Amino acid sequence: MTSPFRLGFLTHLEGDGDPRHIYAETIELFVAAEQLGFDAVWVAQHHFKPYAGRLPSPLPFLAAAAQRTQRLRLGTALVVLPLEESLRLAEDAAVVDALSNGRLELGVGSGSDPDEFAAFGRALDTRHARTSLGIDLLRRAFAGAALDGRGQQLQPPASTMVGRLWQSAVSAAGACYVADNSAGLLLARTALKEGWRTDELQLPAVQAYLRAWNDRTIPQRIGLSRSIYPAADTRAALAGLRNDVLRNVNNLVAQGQLQPGQSLEAYCEHLNIAYGHPDQVAEFLHTDCVLPHATELILQFNPAVPPLDLALRMLEQVATQIAPQLGWRSIQPHHVPLSTAQKE
Repeated sequence: MTSPFRLGFLTHLEGDGDPRHIYAETIELFVAAEQLGFDAVWVAQHHFKPYAGRLPSPLPFLAAAAQRTQRLRLGTALVVLPLEESLRLAEDAAVVDALSNGRLELGVGSGSDPDEFAAFGRALDTRHARTSLGIDLLRRAFAGAALDGRGQQLQPPASTMVGRLWQSAVSAAGACYVADNSAGLLLARTALKEGWRTDELQLPAVQAYLRAWNDRTIPQRIGLSRSIYPAADTRAALAGLRNDVLRNVNNLVAQGQLQPGQSLEAYCEHLNIAYGHPDQVAEFLHTDCVLPHATELILQFNPAVPPLDLALRMLEQVATQIAPQLGWRSIQPHHVPLSTAQKE
């Protein structure tokens, strides 16, 4: 039996600790994910964040992860393309793809953080134009096109990366643009609009992407990111979520995206978090109207930041209890139990 989607795990590498410790623990999570049969792992890029995202350079990190794994797809969800030199990004991606034996999935987006753009000396209102130019250059470089009048080409070659480019989009128009680029569509874990579920807000973009797809040589790809927090029951899940959710909510309230004074349960609903017993998590995900269109289900614990031992147990619950209820089947002949060292 084949799976309806590839199963991925995404992390923002949050935390208060030493970044070296956070990086090392994340690599251990990736090794465990491979043992459990996950198909892919993804990392998010953040600049200048002392807690909520400690990874400004995803590709060097994925190069390290490639040396500890053999099978996992290694993805960026996502790199803020207008803050990058696109040709240098193509070169770094080509090296990581060579080191990983063709396992890189390169996801990019336009970004939106004014502070990040100011620090890089880039105008926020030019981000979409810079993204368009960057995508065009990435595609040409990966395809082996001449990059100047002397015929210089990307080295090392990475021709198959053309079929492993991803872009984020929120609107239907943005999704059509992604389809026109023959890129995979990356969907965020949360879309905020009072009175609407995230999946209801995202479905029009998915439908527009599917209608606009015009490249029959590359399969359509939709990466659906969703937040989960499996626990013994609803009460335990809410207790585990409380501090991290409220930290995230405080930022969103300050930005005017959420109203203050709501219950924890209401905020979890706004943030589209599937929480509770693994069966409850699976049931919530099963009702997601975008899931039937997804080729990648990318689960994350964000905004929660569980310690390593708990994160390992949650990964195991995803692979053995939650994802199988959604039709996913590991390509591993059987799930490998996590080692004692990993669980302790």
